[in-house]
Amino acid sequence: MPVLAGLVFATGAAAQDWPAEKCRRYTQAWSAATQRLGTEGMSPAFLAAHAAFIASGCRDRAACPRSPAEIAMADTMTLLALNAGMSGTFLPFICRP
Repeated sequence: MPVLAGLVFATGAAAQDWPAEKCRRYTQAWSAATQRLGTEGMSPAFLAAHAAFIASGCRDRAACPRSPAEIAMADTMTLLALNAGMSGTFLPFICRP
């Protein structure tokens, strides 16, 4: 029975670290995507909102893609995030009135 208790504890610890792991994966994907695609055509406001998302530990969702380049990056990041095991609700992309 002690072995099972250890497994439950380990699973709980892994679950608590999942938000940090998702943020780490997302940050790596963003870095790779911007290196490959660049940021030309993306507004300073979009890039700042995205930087704030990463700086907040991937909690502050407020990046609104408007330009074709921003929409293309949001689409790319959506695919990369889903491929890395994250849900679409994790992403920072939201447009508020």
